[in-house]
Amino acid sequence: MVGCGHKQQAVYAPPPPPPPAIHAPAPSVAQAPSSVPPVTNPPTPSTEETADETFVESHTPIYSETGMASWYGPPYHNHRGANGQIFDQNAMSAAHRTLPMGSLVRVTNLQTGQAAVMRITDRGPFVPDRVLDLSVASAKIVGVWRPGTAQVRIDVYEAPKPIDEGGRWCVQIGAFSKEKEAVKLEEHLERKYHTANVIEFTGPTGHWVRIRPMNDDKDRAVEIAKELKPEEGEAYLVRLD
Repeated sequence: MVGCGHKQQAVYAPPPPPPPAIHAPAPSVAQAPSSVPPVTNPPTPSTEETADETFVESHTPIYSETGMASWYGPPYHNHRGANGQIFDQNAMSAAHRTLPMGSLVRVTNLQTGQAAVMRITDRGPFVPDRVLDLSVASAKIVGVWRPGTAQVRIDVYEAPKPIDEGGRWCVQIGAFSKEKEAVKLEEHLERKYHTANVIEFTGPTGHWVRIRPMNDDKDRAVEIAKELKPEEGEAYLVRLD
């Protein structure tokens, strides 16, 4: 070095440690869309469900019907159902518009033969030309979950109340995407049906209007459903009990 009369002694430094090993990240697994539940193992039957299956195996149906079934889960999961209890999409259950609440049914996929026993715990489906909405768990067992819909036979083995008579009934109209449309229809129907109780309410899929005739009479509810014009909205005859 310039200006320095002696040599500098090199200072020893240990070699730097080797860099940490870099592992390639594991390939990510595509997540199922939030609206479609992932495939899971069938739920373990509860004691009540096992008893229901035993009852079905030893009895004959008291009522049967066929029609198109679909399934529902989000956004209804963990919300209160028509039976007053919290709906669990992973439990064996179904929704029907007119069967008495709590009815014991066996649902059979007419194309594949897959079948399952369950209870009616909710009201629906509110879609034209469909008769049954299965929970996610029920839909997987019956073979409806992947295709979305399927033709099924519904065999009723037990009903807490008569199926063809009595009961409390109403007419449900909707769903409307805008609240003001539902309120406008509510006001119109209140003028049209003076003795009926007309209410507007919000559900997971939109705004609905419900007409409850005096004494929740079934015959009058049927008449109202027939009288409603298409422009007033899609009308569904619904049993309340």
